[in-house]
Amino acid sequence: MPLELSDAARELLDGPHTAILATSNADGRPQSSVIFVRRAADTVLFSTIRGRLKTRNMERDPRVSLLVLAHSGNYLEIRGHVDITDDPQKGLLHEMYRLYMNGATPPPEPEAERVIVRVRPEKLYFWPPLQAPAKGTRNA
Repeated sequence: MPLELSDAARELLDGPHTAILATSNADGRPQSSVIFVRRAADTVLFSTIRGRLKTRNMERDPRVSLLVLAHSGNYLEIRGHVDITDDPQKGLLHEMYRLYMNGATPPPEPEAERVIVRVRPEKLYFWPPLQAPAKGTRNA
């Protein structure tokens, strides 16, 4: 069941950060990629290309781990499952270039099949640990 992100997790995702996605190769070995992400409510979105190793891994096994490291040194690990949808207009790619590449235009990819990946958090770990949550709420 997807989790609701805490205010601290939302703030970290919305601020300057570096994100590393971990997927599982067919032989079980981990595969990691540095990616651009943005938050959409309580999920995390990123753009990639159908056929890349990380995409093939997620299509075969939708379980991922996403480590988001803030420039302050705080970090958030999100473990969950992904949903993958086509993005034929490459809208999320252009949005990421506006956010992360100072508005630069992405390079041409005439043959690329862009997809949007939505990470649904199921387990969260925040560092440094947040104060104990109030009764009835969750940490991170």
